[in-house]
Amino acid sequence: MEKTNTIHEMAFLEETSKTYRDSLQSDTIRRLAIQTFLPYLNGGVALELGCSDGLATNMIASKVDQLDVIDGSKYFIEKAKNNLEQDNVYFYYSLFEEFQQKNKQKYDYIFASYVLEHVMNVEEIFHMMRSNLKDDGLLFITVPNSRALSRQLALHMGLLDDLKILTANDTLHGHRRVYDRVTLNKEIEKFGFISISQGGIMLKILADFQMDELMGKGILLEEHIQGLYKLGLEYPDLCGSLFSVCKKARDCNHSSI
Repeated sequence: MEKTNTIHEMAFLEETSKTYRDSLQSDTIRRLAIQTFLPYLNGGVALELGCSDGLATNMIASKVDQLDVIDGSKYFIEKAKNNLEQDNVYFYYSLFEEFQQKNKQKYDYIFASYVLEHVMNVEEIFHMMRSNLKDDGLLFITVPNSRALSRQLALHMGLLDDLKILTANDTLHGHRRVYDRVTLNKEIEKFGFISISQGGIMLKILADFQMDELMGKGILLEEHIQGLYKLGLEYPDLCGSLFSVCKKARDCNHSSI
């Protein structure tokens, strides 16, 4: 797998971060993702990989004693800082794989929400997360789901040739790979973790721009969203995103990751 080039990757992240626009669909599914993880949080120190506009950052920070945030985009860091509601958050401008905590502390929780599909080298990211997580800590992962109902609909409409390909929108936003439950679970196991809870987040019926329009016009209300969230827990393979709550695998051969 290709080794990350720092200068190239920083430029790539800065460019792609500016392709994101306000989206009710995106805000909703990110909120639901963190909502899924909040019951596991009880104080402690957390690390968030990627902050975007700070929506998830604020939710996490309200439930922990300290939150460190890494992002390779100055644009996203400034945006998150401008939206910050908590005073226990510390930002680090760095690639995830090059992050070095000054006091070498390990974390009770690490959040990797919507980052694995973006990074150059997944193995390096998992190695960094494993190195920085306490032995009894929790890793929270969220990724877009290539088998979402909306993508399956697009396939049957002839708009997609294959569920596993990157769409034009994926490429625009800097995605480098797609995930389904099988591929995500294989990576989790391969790189030294076990999943203790997993599922889907929000049954996704239509494309993002269509969901935005339905929400913006008040056709899709909060009660519908919560219903789609509950349905998603029953039908994870049809959801817009997949989540996994992970712990370190005790018998992992560290030299191989």
